[in-house]
Amino acid sequence: MVAIIDYGMGNLASVKKALDYLNVDNAITSDSKIIRSSSHIVLPGVGSFLQGMKNLKKLELDKILTEQVLEKKTNFLGICLGMQLLAETGYEPCENEGLGWIKGEVLKLEDPSVKIPHMGWNNIDIYNDAFYQDLPSSDFYFIHSYHFVPKSESVIAAKVNYGLDYVASIQQDNIFATQFHPEKSQQAGLKVLESFFSNA
Repeated sequence: MVAIIDYGMGNLASVKKALDYLNVDNAITSDSKIIRSSSHIVLPGVGSFLQGMKNLKKLELDKILTEQVLEKKTNFLGICLGMQLLAETGYEPCENEGLGWIKGEVLKLEDPSVKIPHMGWNNIDIYNDAFYQDLPSSDFYFIHSYHFVPKSESVIAAKVNYGLDYVASIQQDNIFATQFHPEKSQQAGLKVLESFFSNA
C-alpha cells in the first residue's frame, strides 16, 4: 500500500490517477494507522513552504512522517513542494523551519533573465540513475518559483537548466524526491514512478 499524504496542499488526484494507471495500490490519507502500515509514502504538494509546514504540523504529520521515514526507513517519494519540505530551511514567503531530513535550504529562483515561475517542459541531466533507467525521454514538467540547495552534492540525483542549473531530483537512502511532477510528465514520468515503486 502506498500512502499519498493529504495535508491540504493539493496535487493529490493526479498522483493517485498515475498510480492507479500503474496498478499500484494506494490511498489518499492523513490517517496515522494507514501511513504506519504503508510500504511507501508519497508527499506531493503545490504552494508555499510556510503553509506546507503549518499544515503538516497541524495534523501532526511531521512527527509521523519523520518516525516512518527516518526511523523505520519506509520508502519515501517527495514531489515538488514535497521535495522542498525535506530541507532544513525554506524562505517562501519568509524564513521557516522544514522537516530537516536533508541538509540544505530552499531559495527563490535567481536568474532575472527567465520568467518566474519556471513552468513547462525541460530536459534533466541525470547524476544518479537508480530510478531513471530506460526512460523514453528525459523531458519532465516543472512548475516552481523556489529550488532546493542541498549542502552535499552527493544527494543530487538530477539537475535542470533554467537560465542556471538547479536541483531537479534528490536521493538519500530510502528518500527520493523530484522538483518536477512525474505524474504530469507523460511516459517518462510514469516510468520514473514505476521504477520507484517496483525497485525502492
